[in-house]
Amino acid sequence: MSEASLNTPELPAGVQRVTAALAALGHPHPPVLLSDAARTAQQAADALGVSLGQIAKSIIFRRKSDDAAVLVITSGDLRVDEKKVQAIVCAEGGKLGRADAEFVKAKTGFSIGGVSPLAHATPPVTLIDAQLFRFGDIWAAAGHPHGVFRLSPTDLQTLTGAPVHDVTAPPTAEPTQP
Repeated sequence: MSEASLNTPELPAGVQRVTAALAALGHPHPPVLLSDAARTAQQAADALGVSLGQIAKSIIFRRKSDDAAVLVITSGDLRVDEKKVQAIVCAEGGKLGRADAEFVKAKTGFSIGGVSPLAHATPPVTLIDAQLFRFGDIWAAAGHPHGVFRLSPTDLQTLTGAPVHDVTAPPTAEPTQP
């Protein structure tokens, strides 16, 4: 890993935006660039040598009533329960939809695989999953599939101002052999 600095012109634009936002907010850990892309939580965990749950993955949904981006930040080892998110962010009867790559890029300014929890083109409705608080340190995307930054779940809440909710699905049981 190589550390990123605030005025490094060779950094991708998304990482520069996240670096500037973190510096402005006084966060002590600037983004680092991984030698290989970490488009999935598993790839990021492997590259960093941390558990899958320590990867704060950013999932974007599309709120159908107003076409707003809804960002859910959860542990890499868990799956988001869309119905729980919908109940929190949509008015009664409102629906969430899947966000395609074009929507994600237009609303956040980031490509899928590098969506940071902050420094979005248009501020999303953001929720943090309570399960991230199982860990002292977590890692989040920093605006590019190679970029990540270290923080705590409490830092994440402070940096984003987002509420914490239970938004994950229960783990699925593995089928047992008779």
